[in-house]
Amino acid sequence: MHLDHTGIAVRDMQEAITFYTTILGGTLVREYSNPTPGVASNIAVIAFEDAHIELLTPTSPESPIARFLKQRGKGVHHIAYRVDDLDQAIHEAKKRGITFLEDTYRQTPLGRRLIYMDPRHSHGVITELCDYPEN
Repeated sequence: MHLDHTGIAVRDMQEAITFYTTILGGTLVREYSNPTPGVASNIAVIAFEDAHIELLTPTSPESPIARFLKQRGKGVHHIAYRVDDLDQAIHEAKKRGITFLEDTYRQTPLGRRLIYMDPRHSHGVITELCDYPEN
């Protein structure tokens, strides 16, 4: 298991992109929208030397990112860990008593499969497990 990325909820995408690229020296590598119900977000991927972040803004007031911003404000939304085989990692975690937010299991338009753990297991941190089966 390896750290894959950190998702950051932001209110102003262009302001956030400017900060992470100009001030911190990252490179904007991709911007896309994910209109999937239960996601409804614009995403900007900022790469650094050996890591990347995803900036997230809601495209709908019902989006999980909109709810997060309303309840907690802007900031770290989730931490994602890359696994070799997502289905196997889920199976192993469930054997250890870990539960998942089953409705979050999906494949992104860029081919990443993911699911979120129930945050009560990770001390309130939203934790994503993901893999890239096409890579």
